[in-house]
Amino acid sequence: MIVSMLIYAFVTSFTPGPNNIMAMVFTNKYGVKQTFRFCLGVGIGFLVILCLSGFFNLILYQVMPKIDWVMAFIGAGYMIYLAVKIMKSKGGDDETLDRYNHFIPGMLLQFINPKAILYGLTVISTFVLPYGQSNMQYMLLTLILAIIGFLGTFSWSLFGSVFKRFLTLYQRPFQFVMGLLLMYSAISMIWSYVM
Repeated sequence: MIVSMLIYAFVTSFTPGPNNIMAMVFTNKYGVKQTFRFCLGVGIGFLVILCLSGFFNLILYQVMPKIDWVMAFIGAGYMIYLAVKIMKSKGGDDETLDRYNHFIPGMLLQFINPKAILYGLTVISTFVLPYGQSNMQYMLLTLILAIIGFLGTFSWSLFGSVFKRFLTLYQRPFQFVMGLLLMYSAISMIWSYVM
């Protein structure tokens, strides 16, 4: 299950989304050094989203203990939906992302970023809570997921111009492979509940 979680985390963290596209645009405009504070804000905001998702999911599990398989199927359904969206996406318009390149906007962006919120709810309910055996494991898995999210955003910042050229040339194959990996992750998760 850890492999499926890591695939899901890497695919969703490294594919285009508001955080990654903004980091790439900011790097092209301000440079990597000044964009780091935005990326750090994204990472901290993402950690807060994951912690809140864990808290609310734990409450839900205490109220309805047999809901874990329902949450897993809902999570897998969302993952497959996201995979199809990634595979069909034609790309975004970087010019519409005119935000400030600072820590606080990067952090606050997570609270209005549907990709981050749905990711938090899905990954915590599907991979962390059903398989974590202690609070320490919950915290460790949450921290690992937050670090992967930060690395996804920072890598887009660090290699902004390189990724931009790469995605312009190979956008469709890249998105197709990311979508397939996401589908594999969803199917293997469901498979673990069925078997």
